[in-house]
Amino acid sequence: MTQTQAKPRSIRPLILILIISIAPVIAAFVMYYNPSLQPGGSTNYGTLVDPQRPLPSNEQLTVTTLDGQPFDLNDLRGQWLLVAADEAACPESCAKKLFILRNTHAMTGKNVKRVSRVWFITDDAPVPAKVLEAYAGTIMLRAKPEQLDAFLAGQELAQGTEPELLEPIWIIDPLGNLMMQYPKDPDPLKVRKDLGKLLHNSQIG
Repeated sequence: MTQTQAKPRSIRPLILILIISIAPVIAAFVMYYNPSLQPGGSTNYGTLVDPQRPLPSNEQLTVTTLDGQPFDLNDLRGQWLLVAADEAACPESCAKKLFILRNTHAMTGKNVKRVSRVWFITDDAPVPAKVLEAYAGTIMLRAKPEQLDAFLAGQELAQGTEPELLEPIWIIDPLGNLMMQYPKDPDPLKVRKDLGKLLHNSQIG
């Protein structure tokens, strides 16, 4: 009497289980590296600067501290920079930008040391004491508006025209690239969300 030979088991169920297990991982990977596939398309609130503009040389953008000492912008490399520019008198619109920079910086939590905030001052007037006090910790640098406009706004400042750098807020990455711009009166929560994503996803700075 011969013993009935057992049929070989199908490996199809095993393959199906494997596919079901790794499908979410593959989908997450694809979505992460292709933000345009995510619901709503692009996930950033700010406008990406395209092409990115690297920090100019000290000759192209000469800046000084409030006490008139030369400052090397390359010393800021390695940090994410929240940047604004305005006159020393700092009207309400200026104070609002500095407020957003300060609060966005403060809300980065454990990443606070990876971020600095910079205020480029476009004239030689004194900064009011109340502004110095309210925004202590902000790196305050004086710069020539025509040089600053060429870097931040991406164009040479024609004589007699107002610089286009007094309204936006910018982000400069740790490699020194100007990479994101925000409009006039930006939404502070959305700026904070953008920076949080950059800090979470970045391996630099």
